Amino acid sequence: MTAPLQHPDVQQDGLPIVPDYAGANVRGIVPALLGPGGWGSGLPEWMPGVVAEADQVVLLVLDGVGWDQLQERRGIAPTLAGLDGGPITTVAPTTTATALSSIATGLTPGEHGLVGYRMVLGGRVMNVLRWAVDGQDMRRSQPPADVQRFPSFLGEPVPVVSPSELCYTAFSAAHLAGSVPVGYRATSSLAIEVRRRLVEGDRFVYAYYGGVDKIAHERGFGEFYDAELRDADRLVADLLDTMPAGAALLVTADHGQVEVGDAVIVPSVDLLAHVAMQSGEGRFRWLHAQHGATADLLDAATEEFGDTAWVRSRDQLIGDGWFGPSVPPPVAARLGDVAVIARAPVSYFDPDDSGPFELICRHGSMTSAEVYVPLLAGMPT
Repeated sequence: MTAPLQHPDVQQDGLPIVPDYAGANVRGIVPALLGPGGWGSGLPEWMPGVVAEADQVVLLVLDGVGWDQLQERRGIAPTLAGLDGGPITTVAPTTTATALSSIATGLTPGEHGLVGYRMVLGGRVMNVLRWAVDGQDMRRSQPPADVQRFPSFLGEPVPVVSPSELCYTAFSAAHLAGSVPVGYRATSSLAIEVRRRLVEGDRFVYAYYGGVDKIAHERGFGEFYDAELRDADRLVADLLDTMPAGAALLVTADHGQVEVGDAVIVPSVDLLAHVAMQSGEGRFRWLHAQHGATADLLDAATEEFGDTAWVRSRDQLIGDGWFGPSVPPPVAARLGDVAVIARAPVSYFDPDDSGPFELICRHGSMTSAEVYVPLLAGMPT
């Protein structure tokens, strides 16, 4: 009997990678560092050992730098390639809003509740990064402190060095509650601001840089991506050059990338007849069923997308621990009924999920290229 044909670029073993929330995962970084006793009282085996020797730690998040992409380009990122450490898993979905929230709070997506780039609140689909519905700011009707109730960094007032335009957004209020915003207007200022905080005595500093993700979305992989990764590597080198002796730099990311280009799949009219609305994003698309149509929608989506996606019901994903061991009903209500999770390099179209340009690289799904991120560490020489 001839084996069924598969898309040539699907996940090799045919299975999604479910995050290891109890082990080597981005949500465990902050608890390992700031939990009782701090990093001097013992670290998990997946944490680079150099951190235990440090008096101070800087956690730098390089948005969009996946482990797989980094390994393919070690030659153009020599500083990162020379650090200690290895890959860990990020969260589900592999998207910035959810992953940054897990990094900052130390919680799983099911616990903090920011379960996607676009999620349902009050019956409407809200863009979490913009905190908006159809361009309308939702800060009053959906206060960030009500949507995400947990403090960042285990309640410590940690300085957060990030682009100035991000410091006081609603999303920052939601996932960085209780932190101390420190804005920079040019990338060259990031290392200087970090050093200032360390010299002033802060034991832990968090920093964020989003350039690689932006270029991947706009330009895809190629010379622009490589140039940006070189710049990110130089930023890491600058940090190591300017940090005081005894401080350690810990580098991670929120997700990796897949180049999709124009491989965008439009759901059929017949399938959309079962759909009331869509949320999520192109590679982790939530379909919300018309009343009473969940079973029919699951069957139709499996038939239509089964060769390029993992199609699962909400209950299946929750039961299998994709969002962590606990997903309270109010958080579950923010999810759709059926998830279409790309395993091929494709995206699933939703006319309400759009931006100023077509995205070339995307993320959100649970493939190796998206799930594995670096956890690397070094100290000034």
